[in-house]
Amino acid sequence: MTSAAPRLTDRPADLVIECRVEQERALLVPRGELVQGCTELLAEALAGLPPGTGRVDVDMRHVVFMDTAGLQFLDLLNGHGHRGALTVTTGHWRGQPRRTLELAGLDTDDPLRTSEPRPAPSSSSSPVALERSERLHDLQEEVEQLRQAIVSRPVIDQARGVLMAVHSCTSEAAWDILREASQLSNTKLRTVAEAVTASAGNDGPPPPPEIRAALRTAVARHGR
Repeated sequence: MTSAAPRLTDRPADLVIECRVEQERALLVPRGELVQGCTELLAEALAGLPPGTGRVDVDMRHVVFMDTAGLQFLDLLNGHGHRGALTVTTGHWRGQPRRTLELAGLDTDDPLRTSEPRPAPSSSSSPVALERSERLHDLQEEVEQLRQAIVSRPVIDQARGVLMAVHSCTSEAAWDILREASQLSNTKLRTVAEAVTASAGNDGPPPPPEIRAALRTAVARHGR
């Protein structure tokens, strides 16, 4: 049997969970991103499993992005296993989702292997709860940085190409120029890259003065 969780308007449009059941084993295959709303899709998939299912394996190889909602996804899986006395596993973690598991201090082969259901936060902030909160905050920040890096990658690559052509420098040197210009001008790297790319076009505007000055300094240090 193969099925997919229905897509509703309040669910992530780029996630679908395929379900295959053979005898007493269910294989779930999420495809897309584990973001807000992913737990609702998972709950529907789990609720649709036939009675007598004794094992649930989740193949994560097609999950391309995961933020902190992915940790809730794992909590739901873990709780389902404990409540039903089922064996529940996840595997084939790759790329950014695997990195997120590392940041969260979880097993990157199967985070459910040694995990226990996480207690709900209490009103009294124990040292353990504070440490967990700080770690979650750090994880959220890095995930957001990764998301921004993915979005910004094309324009940054274009800017590197412009610098390589204009200054006859290597790709690594072009990256160093962009990064240092961003730091010197106190400007986001994407903004610096956009200014460099725009200035290369026909009748393109020159970069703002502070970025132009920072680029000159960075080119003098890293260019040929």
